[in-house]
Amino acid sequence: MYRLGELAGRLDLEFSGDAQQEIAGLATLAAAGSADLALMVSVKYLSQLTQTRAAAVILAPEFVDQCPTDCLISDTPYLVFARASQLFDRSPQPLSGVHSSAVVAPDAQVHASASVGPNAVIEAGAVLAAGTVVGANVYLGHNSHLGVGTRVFPSAVLYHDVHVGENCVIHSQAVLGADGFGFAPGPAGWEKICQLGGVRIGDRVEIGACTTVDRGALEHTVIEDGVIIDNQVHIAHNCRIGKNTAIAGCTGLAGSTIIGANCTLAGGVGVVGHVEICDNVHVTGMTMVTGSITRPGSYSSGTPMASTSDWKRSAVRFSQLESIQKRLAALERQP
Repeated sequence: MYRLGELAGRLDLEFSGDAQQEIAGLATLAAAGSADLALMVSVKYLSQLTQTRAAAVILAPEFVDQCPTDCLISDTPYLVFARASQLFDRSPQPLSGVHSSAVVAPDAQVHASASVGPNAVIEAGAVLAAGTVVGANVYLGHNSHLGVGTRVFPSAVLYHDVHVGENCVIHSQAVLGADGFGFAPGPAGWEKICQLGGVRIGDRVEIGACTTVDRGALEHTVIEDGVIIDNQVHIAHNCRIGKNTAIAGCTGLAGSTIIGANCTLAGGVGVVGHVEICDNVHVTGMTMVTGSITRPGSYSSGTPMASTSDWKRSAVRFSQLESIQKRLAALERQP
């Protein structure tokens, strides 16, 4: 429970209303009750703002006069909401120590403040720094490292030689360090190329559930500081992802893709191998990136949704484009 004036002080904001107003949690504008803090981010929610029953609303200055309740005022309300959510986070906090059912190699280094959950396996040479949390059934391979304050949720797997930086979050069933998809054709079929590199992950990286990050073939697969990766994303061997880039769910990066800093890849994006994407690029959902991108900006591919009948007609026209172009060229050559 916080009072409005206290929240404003913690978040370094101006406020309008009763400093003693009690705030017990967060809620949407439509569902908020008399002890909730809500968020207003867009004019499209103006009707919900005018009817909200929230105790207070985080909003931009231009909406203050239209708010029927107390306000926390910011030019970046969504960022303030993120910081407020941390104050109200009720996630259970594990206790330090190693569970009796965990298996820890004698030469693994586990800091006294680390927490190792039931049935976790910590292999030889692994390092758990101060404040790390390893959930139930996690596997941490030989010579892998977890930096200060990093948390690995239950049933994630980190193979050997996977180094994760400080204050990272690895969600359940993520797999870091599996073999890259390297095979050479031989007379008897495919012959495996041993993947000799590892995985190197910077600080403040979050990796979603069921996401896979393959180890490098010779050099490491690298994810730099501040990267956020959603659920069910595939990062192939030898990829490199620059600082503060965000990758949404079901995206797939083929091998040796290099992505710059401050990029965003929306859901379902596919990137072919051995291409480079420069800094400050946004790729919209379901786009197929087939070549390098050398200029910042927004990029898209594919066709937008249409009714099935309209889409079928468009598909037929796509197949006719070559003949149309030839006829057009012939017409242009006529005197």
